[in-house]
Amino acid sequence: MTMIKIQAGTKIASALVIGVGIVLALAALPATAGVTALLADLIFWPYDGYPALDSSATRLLAAISGGVMVGWGVLLWQVATRILPVDAALGASLIRTSAIAWFAVDSIASVLAGAPLNVVLNVVFLAAFLVPLASATPRAAA
Repeated sequence: MTMIKIQAGTKIASALVIGVGIVLALAALPATAGVTALLADLIFWPYDGYPALDSSATRLLAAISGGVMVGWGVLLWQVATRILPVDAALGASLIRTSAIAWFAVDSIASVLAGAPLNVVLNVVFLAAFLVPLASATPRAAA
């Protein structure tokens, strides 16, 4: 895979992170919380209108989580743009390590929160990063 394709795949994954972060941040305002509420309802299967995102603490945590995701996505975009072309091994390592750390914490916490379906969505996010990076650096022979 060429560096251009690796960068493009990583930028797409970064944009996905930024987009989800924006959706989460929008849940801070009840009038714009619809998409996040729908996603939460699907993740906490069965689809039944619960959980509601109506407490101020929930809205605050959505705002914080959304902000962190947007910031992480912007950082990942910058690594894809500025570091991968210069030092593919370093760029891939930075992205891979942060994505795996996010995946582990988010997935374990999702299961503990009673939302194991979120792990499936996390696998999609993780694959969005790991697949393009798989060819960014040569693998050592076994």
